[in-house]
Amino acid sequence: MAENSSADLNVPPEVSGSGGARGEALRIQEPAKLKGRKRFLRSLQRISSSPSLARMGRVPSSGYRTGGKASMSCVSLASSSSAYGHAYGNPYSSQTSMGFSTAATSAAATPVTDNQTSDLKSRIRIVGQPPQGQAATTPLTAPLPAEVRSTVKETQFSVTTETTAINEDYFSGKVLQVVPKREPQTIDFWSEMPYEIRIQVLRCLKPREIVRCSAVSKSWHKICFDGQLWTNVDTKDYYRDIPGTALVKIMTAAGPFVRDLNLRGCAQLWERWATHGEAISDACRNLQYFSLEGCKIDNSSVYYFLIRNTRLVHINLCGVQAVTNNALKIVAQGCPQLEFLNVSWCRHLDTQGLHKVVQSCPKLKELKASETRGWWVKAFLQDLFNRNTLERLVIAHCDIDDEGLKVLLQGEEPEIDLLTDRAIIPPRNFRHLNLSRCEQLSDKGVKCLAHNVPRLVGLQLSHTIGLTDDAFKHLFEDTPLLTHLDMEEMEDITNATLQTLAQSPCALRLQHLNISYCESLGDTGMLAVLKACPGLRSLDLDNTRVSDLVLAEAAAQIRLRDQEGPRGPHLWWNKVEPRRCKVALHLTVYDCQNVTWTGVREIMSRNAEQDRELIISLKCFYGYQDTVNEHMKRVKAGRLESAERLERKWAEYMIATEEAGVGGAGARRRRRRAREAAMVHADEEEGGPRGGRRRARSGGCALM
Repeated sequence: MAENSSADLNVPPEVSGSGGARGEALRIQEPAKLKGRKRFLRSLQRISSSPSLARMGRVPSSGYRTGGKASMSCVSLASSSSAYGHAYGNPYSSQTSMGFSTAATSAAATPVTDNQTSDLKSRIRIVGQPPQGQAATTPLTAPLPAEVRSTVKETQFSVTTETTAINEDYFSGKVLQVVPKREPQTIDFWSEMPYEIRIQVLRCLKPREIVRCSAVSKSWHKICFDGQLWTNVDTKDYYRDIPGTALVKIMTAAGPFVRDLNLRGCAQLWERWATHGEAISDACRNLQYFSLEGCKIDNSSVYYFLIRNTRLVHINLCGVQAVTNNALKIVAQGCPQLEFLNVSWCRHLDTQGLHKVVQSCPKLKELKASETRGWWVKAFLQDLFNRNTLERLVIAHCDIDDEGLKVLLQGEEPEIDLLTDRAIIPPRNFRHLNLSRCEQLSDKGVKCLAHNVPRLVGLQLSHTIGLTDDAFKHLFEDTPLLTHLDMEEMEDITNATLQTLAQSPCALRLQHLNISYCESLGDTGMLAVLKACPGLRSLDLDNTRVSDLVLAEAAAQIRLRDQEGPRGPHLWWNKVEPRRCKVALHLTVYDCQNVTWTGVREIMSRNAEQDRELIISLKCFYGYQDTVNEHMKRVKAGRLESAERLERKWAEYMIATEEAGVGGAGARRRRRRAREAAMVHADEEEGGPRGGRRRARSGGCALM
């Protein structure tokens, strides 16, 4: 019984008895009960050497013998220093862990580099092996129970496993890292776009839109106020909407790039000139075109601008009350390239400052100085005569007289030709001359224009009351290039002047004629002008004696011009393409007592013809104007039938109205017809019964 117990426990004979007797068995002292980490490590050692791992698909440990049948593995729990000592404290002392840690605290896939050994058979020991040369008297092995016995298939699976898989440990497998899901990337095209291309894109926007874009972000704010975008700062389209702070920021940020600065009407800068005027003028040092028309600005800011911009070519200070002779002195000293100067309606300057500018600016071509004083000074006028560089002179409502105009055109004491009694002087370069409202002028002064201004294109003499037909007797003959003529409110002008104009060489080039409030002019002179001037585009006949004959002649001349002119490649009455009409003549006949609805109808009927390209735009009596506007709207839209119907209904209404005013028998019937015609005409003006519903009408108030 003792032998069986000893054999069952596989205890060596030298250990089973102390005195050498084999039959006497020793009781093995059970090890102390472990706790905590040591207990966990011992359980791991037992699991790694168990043959039951084969059924789980796990490769058995390299120290486990799989060759024999019904064999039981005895694993030494001794440490590397003792063959039988326990090594629970060292996780690397297991014979089946292949030198890798089996501790739970070791990281996965972390190999051990300290004190590793690869001798797999150095610690395998078979218990109960008999001495060499002697046969075993007792069985050295015991069969395993059937429930834990491994099958042949499992044994073959464990044998045929790859060598690399044998050396793997249960806890040495690599842990798959979870790759975070990439979010879809959004490409910021604007930030990746080159800076120059972004500048070109913003140049397609209007200044108001660029200022709005500056509020998007800091980067947008920086690029929106880049000086390359503001080489031309013209506020005439948005000066009422843009705030003063934005204007100051634009001028200070883009100052070196600005060439054209137009601050016309920017009254919102009035409070900022005192604080930012010097900074703005210091930034804007490269100006060539400078305009402060209508601005409220102090003297110092104007001086700063003029002093620091020596390359100015165009200066517009119209209506700026801060401009004085001192400002013009600065212009004369620092702007030798000046070509245009406008100081009209500046009350605090006179010709003394203008004289310095004329002397110092040899390239001056245009001078506008309306309502300024001192135009009687002959020294100033003589310098203008000597320079002879001015092409446009505007001195409306000035104190120039006949002697001053004579000095301006002929100089002082010119040489006179005895045969022709004309001054022998070079011709003047004036192309546009405005002498409106110069009340001291008379026929004597205007006669000096004859033979001295052959290049004259535009002449304005409106509201010059003292002029008569004698002033224009020779003027029109010596101005063959004249295209604009303004003689408004010249009461002493008669039809003889218009007949002289019609016979002059300039009749073929005349385009704009204004004779409004010339109450002595009528059909005699105007019919001659219409026939002799085929290029007329604008004709103002307010408060004159012209009649329906002038309107009929104007319609006939435009029709003749349309027939003689070049035709388009397609037919205007083709329904495929819309009708495209061009206004050839703007005719104004307000307050003309002799113009009736008959003349107005003549123009309307001519405009609605099928083969017309050129039509007339008419401004007439306010009672007819609504019908004329509606008719013009339909003609331009190509609705000729609708326009003709409107004209016919309106004519019927006008006839019925005239008949209703006649007394005698049948007056009640005529008044009823007039009311019916008025209703039909009103419906037609609203689009007609075909275009919409009739407007509801009541019977009216019985008392009224």
